[in-house]
Amino acid sequence: MQQTLKLGMIGLDTSHVSAFAAILNDPQNPYHVPGGKIEIAYPGVPSPDFELSYGRVDKYTSELKEQYGVTIVDSAEAVAEQSDAILIVSVDGRVHLDLLKKVAPFGKPVFVDKPFAVSSKHAEEMFAIAAEHKIPLMSCSSLRYAQGLVDELGSEQDDVIIGADCFGPMSIEPTQPGLFWYGIHSVEMLFTIMGKGCANVSVTTTDEHDVVVGTWKDGRIGVVRGNREGNYAFSAAIQRKKTNSFVDTSAHPKPAYAGMLERILLMFQTGKPDVDSSETLEIIRFLEAANESRDSGKKVELAR
Repeated sequence: MQQTLKLGMIGLDTSHVSAFAAILNDPQNPYHVPGGKIEIAYPGVPSPDFELSYGRVDKYTSELKEQYGVTIVDSAEAVAEQSDAILIVSVDGRVHLDLLKKVAPFGKPVFVDKPFAVSSKHAEEMFAIAAEHKIPLMSCSSLRYAQGLVDELGSEQDDVIIGADCFGPMSIEPTQPGLFWYGIHSVEMLFTIMGKGCANVSVTTTDEHDVVVGTWKDGRIGVVRGNREGNYAFSAAIQRKKTNSFVDTSAHPKPAYAGMLERILLMFQTGKPDVDSSETLEIIRFLEAANESRDSGKKVELAR
C-alpha cells in the first residue's frame, strides 16, 4: 500500500478549504481521493481589502480544526516543515508569490490554487523559484478536470479539434483584475480543449457580459463567453472536423474538485505536474491580455 501523505494547507479563506477536506479527509465521501490527508494548516493573513478573504477565514479555520482534526499553526514555514506536500489555497492570488517564497526552500511539492498569480511577471517568478529549489509546482482550475469534459476529450481521439466555445459565470472582483477571478475557469476549459498556442486575444465587454476571442497560431479560434447575469453553469461546445459535441460540466455527479485532487495527489506522489508550466504561463498571459483588451477595445498579442 502507498503511504498516505501528510498534507499541509495554507490560506484558509476560501470555500475550497471545505471542498478539499471533504474529499481528502473523509473516507466515507463517495468521491474520496486516497493517498493524502490534510493534517496541518496555516490560516494565512487575510487581505484587508478583500471581504471574501477577511470575512471567511475564521469560519474555515474552525471547520478544519473541529470537523477534521487538523492542527492549526502560526506560519507557512511551520506547515512546510511538518508536511510532505503543500496546498496553497489562499483566495487572493496576489499573496501566492510571497507564500511560495516562504515554503519553496523546504523542498516539498506545491499546488497553488487559482488564480495562480494575477500577472505574468509574478507567474514567471513563481516557476523560477520552483526551478531554483527543484520542487514540483502545479496550478489549475478544477474545471479542467470536470468529468464530462474529461470523458468527451477522451472519446474522439481520431477527430481533430478545430475550435471551441466555452461559457460560464464571469463575476468581477476588483482585487483580482478582470478575468482572473472567475473568468479563469472558462479560460482553463478552453485551453484544456484547444491546447497551447494562442497568438492574440480580443474582448467585447458590457456590464452584463464578456466575449473573449482567442486566435491560435494555427488559425483555430477559441471563444469564451462570460456572464454576470443568468445561470452559473459552465459548459463548452467543441467543434471537430467530423463532429460537434456539447459538454455540460454539471451533468456528471463526480465533482470537478475530485478529479483535480486525483491529479494533484499523483503529482505529489510522482513529482510530475499534470499541467505543464508553459501552459499555465500562457493561460495567465491570456487572462492578462484579455484584461488589456477589455480596457482598450483592441486586439492584444500574447507575445510582448
